[in-house]
Amino acid sequence: MMLHGMAARDTLRVVGETSMVATSGRLVVESVDRIQIIDVTERVRAVVRVVGLRDGIVTAYSMHTTAAVRIQEAEPLLLEDLKEFLERVAPRESYYRHNDFEIRTQHMHPDESPNGSSHCQHLLLGSSETIPVVDGELQLGEWQRVFVIELDGPRPEREVLIQVVGAR
Repeated sequence: MMLHGMAARDTLRVVGETSMVATSGRLVVESVDRIQIIDVTERVRAVVRVVGLRDGIVTAYSMHTTAAVRIQEAEPLLLEDLKEFLERVAPRESYYRHNDFEIRTQHMHPDESPNGSSHCQHLLLGSSETIPVVDGELQLGEWQRVFVIELDGPRPEREVLIQVVGAR
């Protein structure tokens, strides 16, 4: 289908009679390293399959300020480079007021950890990714994968909200 303003090679897919779905669930991820890049692509695909989404979007959203969700390539040396990059950008050893428990008074818990570097790293990465779904398939490029990036591990439980919206 072509619409006014579209280029000759552009395409537009219009879904006919469908039922709409909007639902959400949670993935629980465990980390074993301080900075760890955890591939959750197949788990996100499984949610799309279980819901029966044909065309729409799926969003993966981290419920934490020290764990991110990003799309990246799953090449092992690149993943090591990314971890080293995050350590260089916000080194654990640097001074962070957030870590100074003698002056910090807000959002303190008995098991509070000095994790200012993790928060700074998260600021660069962000909390979520939204992926289009067409014909029931995540529209990821050849090398793209969905990752939860742990920045303050190890942690026994990290929650990732998965929200699915679209047509069945």
